[in-house]
Amino acid sequence: MDAIALLGGTFDPVHYGHLRFADEVRHALGLTEVRLVPAADPPHRAGPSASAVDRLAMLRLGAAEFPGLVVDDRELRRGGKSYSVLTLSELRNEFPDTPLLLLLGADAFRGLPGWHRWRELLDLAHIVVVERPGVNLEAGLPAPLVEPWRDRLVTDPGLLLGRPAGSIFVQPIAPQAISATTIRAMLAKGSVSAAKLHGLLPPAVLAYIELHHLYGSGSDAS
Repeated sequence: MDAIALLGGTFDPVHYGHLRFADEVRHALGLTEVRLVPAADPPHRAGPSASAVDRLAMLRLGAAEFPGLVVDDRELRRGGKSYSVLTLSELRNEFPDTPLLLLLGADAFRGLPGWHRWRELLDLAHIVVVERPGVNLEAGLPAPLVEPWRDRLVTDPGLLLGRPAGSIFVQPIAPQAISATTIRAMLAKGSVSAAKLHGLLPPAVLAYIELHHLYGSGSDAS
């Protein structure tokens, strides 16, 4: 079976920054699919504004624009804190010999030592650190990551497909300066035209937000 790549997040709402991130990595690494995994209760940030039902629906609408992006709702179905180690353990049990790739932005990677049972992640999956070209990720690494970086870093993406887990790989991608926080703030003003949001999130997602009155002042998901 091909490698399984995972991109987690609250997707509150999903936008083109998320989708292009996943799609560019998929193409760069020659992957059949990238799974988008919405968190039920993210451990390292405030809870989502929109409900799990709405976030899942928007994610499915957004992913439909990109062949090869699929939605995996296991964290929403599991409930509770959405620890990546639990998600990867489930997948490892389902696919014992399949390479698993956990996609992380550079900031998330640097914060890895604060994650629940973070060292186990490196034995369950490969870590693919996604960053804009030219960034020196090694500079400023927290002390607990220095040894894993030194011992596990590979520069040949083919090595990720040759074994199930254990490597760190850096994949440069084009910058995506789109923020869900900014989009929510724009929507909360209540007078933002669709033209101002054009290019930030898929039209089908914006239509869903407007239909269900999400994020705007006076909505149920303020």
